[in-house]
Amino acid sequence: MEPPSAGGGVAHNNSTHKFHPCDEAVIATNDDASDCKRGAVRLGYWKDDYIGFFVRNQERKAPEINRGYFARVKGVEMCVEKFLKKTSGNCQIINLGCGFDTLYFRLRDTPHQVKNFIELDFPTVTARKCYTIKRNKALLAKINDEDGEVRLSPTDLHGPNYHLMGVDLRNLDEVDNKLQQAEVDFTLPTIFLAECVLVYIEAQNCGNLLKWIAQKFQAAVFVNYEQVNMNDRFGDVMLNNLRSRGCSLAGVESCLSLETQTNRFKDCGWSGARAWDMVQVYESISSSERQRIERLEMLDEGELLLQLFQHYCLVVAWLGVAFQDLDITVEELMSSLNID
Repeated sequence: MEPPSAGGGVAHNNSTHKFHPCDEAVIATNDDASDCKRGAVRLGYWKDDYIGFFVRNQERKAPEINRGYFARVKGVEMCVEKFLKKTSGNCQIINLGCGFDTLYFRLRDTPHQVKNFIELDFPTVTARKCYTIKRNKALLAKINDEDGEVRLSPTDLHGPNYHLMGVDLRNLDEVDNKLQQAEVDFTLPTIFLAECVLVYIEAQNCGNLLKWIAQKFQAAVFVNYEQVNMNDRFGDVMLNNLRSRGCSLAGVESCLSLETQTNRFKDCGWSGARAWDMVQVYESISSSERQRIERLEMLDEGELLLQLFQHYCLVVAWLGVAFQDLDITVEELMSSLNID
């Protein structure tokens, strides 16, 4: 269950980007995650008409991996759905370490619209994403509208309400500059998304980023999908596997428990936070939907899936009081973000 990419290592707020030896390995995790999502989509776990533009998956993954990614995608999007309903679209989405995530394109196929959608990742990743968008009219058509234009550079893309930009999340001056280019509105309700991103950022830099967001934005939600319970034997196996591929989990100290996950935000000026392991997230998905995907593939035995679910979590943090009730409980008649 490997993640879309973003930073790791040590760069100070006022420094230029110093490419860390682990960065290339972290960037490569985007390909792993995209391959896994593409494979699960092809099997019918959820609907995504756009992931195939970015990755041509051929290798079939284990059923446990597919169910894990289903729970990951569904959990994040349950939170997004509730945020969009609460704000009636008068909001913005900022996707940190976006990788080849397709949420913007899928949202365009639903009644949900947002004022601004901003995606940030390493320039190496955004360059590939820009190239793919540029050469596929179906993607460009979703970004462009009758009144707007799409501006492209090798690593950045700007549309009327969509902005994809290459940036090092450890360099706050650079992040601030990029957000200004994207015409960010610090007064508008904002949801931040991060899937296995903060864990690759050294604790001090991660803290600086979360404090900076808390100081800049008036009303915000942060949805963080990441490892948890990493201080047991199964966690050690996960750590060793990542380290063997050159990935140092610089922020793993925040992944020891659900409490350390929520404290990461509370210690950085966020009003509050709550967290659930993926066992709880999976059980919050409607029984009919779980039954549907459980019929797609048989599990040899459920122990590995249970262990995976116990070692990943979903965290929701908030600024102010408007979004403190946002959680993962499922409403019976939720409209879909096109993942059913």
